[in-house]
Amino acid sequence: MQTQWALVTDFDGTISADDFFTLAAEKYFDEQMLAPWRAYQKGEKKHFDALNEMFQKLRRLPDLDNFIKSIPLDKDFEKVAALCLDKNILVCICSAGCDYYINLLLGDIIDKYDINLITNHGEYSYSNGLKMTKLPKNHPCYDDAVGISKKLVVKNLQKRGKSVIFAGDGKPDIAAASCADVVFAKKQLLSMCQEDGIKTQPFNSFADIYNFIKEL
Repeated sequence: MQTQWALVTDFDGTISADDFFTLAAEKYFDEQMLAPWRAYQKGEKKHFDALNEMFQKLRRLPDLDNFIKSIPLDKDFEKVAALCLDKNILVCICSAGCDYYINLLLGDIIDKYDINLITNHGEYSYSNGLKMTKLPKNHPCYDDAVGISKKLVVKNLQKRGKSVIFAGDGKPDIAAASCADVVFAKKQLLSMCQEDGIKTQPFNSFADIYNFIKEL
């Protein structure tokens, strides 16, 4: 029986050059506005709550959408999405951020290649900033602390009989990497996988993932 594959990938810092939060903080935030993130790092706030508080501080910014659209993306991701569609490989983008900025950056590609976007919902208003809401509690990939569990995305696909390729870059990706069938990792996730003995393939761009999928 031929193996059925799925590709699950993080967005921030994996498809995009860096986290939206990091880039937005550099451009718009002062030290006081970063207080919720410091509280999260100390274990005093949940990841979702800290991000949501800070994103709602992005108020009265007429250039926000243009700033988002200027964030560099991996130039080979669309080529991977096209190859996966051709090979009938399901693609899921999973993010602890939100769909507002992902759709501004990737909306056309998501629609064109029938990609599943699994993330928190975000709505932006000039006066109230960017407000996030979690997945519904009855969603199979709901996570109270983050909003979405990438690990559950991987596990649910495996329950459906698929072998899962996972791509990520950061600490929140380690749980998904620990149970995926094939792992592509860079930055902090690569170091964590190596420390934990998780078999992984380093990658610099989605060109490396393209070459792997091409041979399946």
